[in-house]
Amino acid sequence: MEGKYIDLYELQSRLKSGVENVFPGKVWLKAEISSLKAKPSGHCYMELSQSSDIGIIAKAQAVIWASRYRFIDPFFRSVTGTGLSEGMNILVQVSVTFSQLYGLSLVIDDIDPSFTVGEKEQLRRQTIERLEREGYMDMQKELGLPVLPYRLAVISAQDAAGYRDFARHLEDNGYGFVFSPVLFPAIMQGTESPASIAAALEKAALCDDGFDIVLIMRGGGASLDLACYDDYSLAVAIATCPVPVFTAVGHDQDYHICDMVAYRHLKTPTAMADELIDCYAEEDARLLSFASRLKLAFMNKIYAMENRLDMLQTRIRSADPRNILERGYVLALDAAGVPVKKAVGRSAGESITLMFSDGTLDCEVKNVNSELKWQAK
Repeated sequence: MEGKYIDLYELQSRLKSGVENVFPGKVWLKAEISSLKAKPSGHCYMELSQSSDIGIIAKAQAVIWASRYRFIDPFFRSVTGTGLSEGMNILVQVSVTFSQLYGLSLVIDDIDPSFTVGEKEQLRRQTIERLEREGYMDMQKELGLPVLPYRLAVISAQDAAGYRDFARHLEDNGYGFVFSPVLFPAIMQGTESPASIAAALEKAALCDDGFDIVLIMRGGGASLDLACYDDYSLAVAIATCPVPVFTAVGHDQDYHICDMVAYRHLKTPTAMADELIDCYAEEDARLLSFASRLKLAFMNKIYAMENRLDMLQTRIRSADPRNILERGYVLALDAAGVPVKKAVGRSAGESITLMFSDGTLDCEVKNVNSELKWQAK
């Protein structure tokens, strides 16, 4: 067998020569970060991979030396708002090297952050089109919302600043309104977030307490940190929830697919608290308005009735015989006490009582005259 074999070093040397001849210069490479470790020395080691429908089809080790990493990392963060992380697709400029001792390695010299941002945006547009095509975009809008949502299911991380701001703002409202929020903890960023939020959403929807609305909230973050809120499966979970879902994720300028499919979208968790407080304040003002209008109508009714009573009392007083007698008139009564209104029908010798304002006179009819005779005094 002498002369029919080569040793390992020669094999690796030939591979090194062949690889470096195929890639004598730097090339731009698209790949996914499978793992990433930044060492205290300043070097950043990665495993890059490529996947297909059948799984991972290619892997390679890569490194960014400290001399380049201290420039690449802040530049990437300034454009994308986040650092390099596992699961991220990147476009990097690499030098292909082969070591007889360590094998194939890729040395990263530069990175294009706009590629990472652009790929996320392209996927986002495709997800929106799919949700529209499948009829999920408006499903939440068809649900009914209680006039005063009281039982609140909150999906957030328990230690999240956004959730704390929401709870504090809700509790310290100046009207003294009392709310009943119940927290369903979930992972609010990263690759595990969509499944975690969807699970919390299902738990809240199936809860025996019967919540009026479900609130999904978290504070601000980098754009790629919030990319999980553009996830198709999470959007479907929100759209198909039988309870109205409110979302408040990120900063004022953030707007995600989950916000699009939700019943209502608010800019921030604090704005969500204001929305609930305003809802109660408006209803309170409406009830106070009704109370004022009812009181005014009731008072007007009483005033009208009092006026009518005054008028009736005036008429009664004006019709009181005593008031008539006070004006100098005399009331004649027959023996039975019946007022005598005419002279006709009376007869001589009949007893008549004349009633004055200060007393009565018992009289006897002397004669009856059918004609009036006035004698001026």
